[in-house]
Amino acid sequence: MKVLVCGDIVGRSGREIVEDKIPELRKKENLDFVIVNGENAAGGFGITEKICQNLYKHGVDVITSGNHIWDQQEILSFIDKDLRLLRPDNLPKKCPGRGFGIYKIQDGTEILVINIMCRVFMDAINDPFETLDDIINKTSYESTKPIILVDVHGEATSEKMCIGHFLDGRVTAVFGTHTHVPTSDLHLLEKGTLYISDLGMCGDYNSVLGMKKENAIARFLNKHKKTRLETADGKATLCGIIFEVDKKTKIVKDFKQIKIEGILGD
Repeated sequence: MKVLVCGDIVGRSGREIVEDKIPELRKKENLDFVIVNGENAAGGFGITEKICQNLYKHGVDVITSGNHIWDQQEILSFIDKDLRLLRPDNLPKKCPGRGFGIYKIQDGTEILVINIMCRVFMDAINDPFETLDDIINKTSYESTKPIILVDVHGEATSEKMCIGHFLDGRVTAVFGTHTHVPTSDLHLLEKGTLYISDLGMCGDYNSVLGMKKENAIARFLNKHKKTRLETADGKATLCGIIFEVDKKTKIVKDFKQIKIEGILGD
């Protein structure tokens, strides 16, 4: 089976390229499953129910998130009902929503998607290593071992790498999100788990991490002024990875990094 995972969608330009290209990629690449990180989809801050529905309509199967998950107040009223929208599982247990889910493709193959958040330079939340252990150990008793895909939302590359090696041989793929910069370290770890430190973003790269560069620069130049950040609305690049998984072994057979259109387009 073939899977597409896209990095953080940032603003309108990011949404538009994802909605435009995913239906095309599903046909061209014969994709079975698509994951996107949508935590910056609503003007760079959070996500809404309408945006989720539009992404599903255009071929997205699961939406992951991160530290901006609560930026839009309306999410509190629908995240419990949307089984395909995930928030980091190591947030406090009283938070609404869920941090993992098991999904099936047409032939019945099960895919466990886990959304986790790091702690270095991030919020003080529950231990991601312990949380991952709990999820993997629990789900292994509910069914035969599914394909396991893990979105690691974090700032520090070292912490993401540690999680990757911690899960090596236990999950199918570990992909980093959050920094909005695609890394060039896509590879199979020693025991067979596919790893990349960051998928990059789906958004306008003629910017500062998807935000208008003039506003971002002003925040550095004028520390005494609170300049409002606004999403850049130029031509976007879709960044992510496509990989093929052996359904029997749950190991990745083939993989490639993609950067479509925009400044970074292949």
